[in-house]
Amino acid sequence: MSENLIWHHVTVTRQKRAAQNGHKSAVLWFTGLSGSGKSTIAHAVEEQLFHIGCHTVVLDGDNVRHGLCADLGFSVQNRSENIRRIGEATKLFVEAGLITLTAFISPFCADRDKVRELFVAGDYLEVYCRCTLDCCEQRDIKGFYQRARAGEIKEFTGISSPYEVPNDPELILDTDQLTVDECVQKVILLLRKQGVIPSD
Repeated sequence: MSENLIWHHVTVTRQKRAAQNGHKSAVLWFTGLSGSGKSTIAHAVEEQLFHIGCHTVVLDGDNVRHGLCADLGFSVQNRSENIRRIGEATKLFVEAGLITLTAFISPFCADRDKVRELFVAGDYLEVYCRCTLDCCEQRDIKGFYQRARAGEIKEFTGISSPYEVPNDPELILDTDQLTVDECVQKVILLLRKQGVIPSD
């Protein structure tokens, strides 16, 4: 990093933004296998938050790889860099007062822990979308799992590349047993308990 870089301190603080918005900012980090429901639930949560007047943004795995991380592949090193970039972008959104929802497989504990370290306690809420591999494969309308098992897709998480289960997530959603609405309500309850959004 250049020695000529100086951090510019903002005058419109998170506290001011929270007072104006009527809610605090935080990140909901959805992690889980492909097909576990991360994106579906993240967008459904955002929809509900929008209807109660919250300021939000969703960062989705495929969408981010079309732009910010378009230069990255799927090696272990590239996956780690992908999550590092997303973590830094997420921090900026949280500083801007937004409830930020991310939907990334983010398969490695070390990478998720590094993102958590970017935030003060309570700002990073890890949501593990727990789902059996069989169920994820049944939901896979694009056939990614089938192609991975045939060797057509290399380093595919859950097949030829590992997924490391979160050690101590703030919330576990059993997405092979719960409906999307039930998952959404559990996430909203977490946000209320954490004081991110008003309890009433």
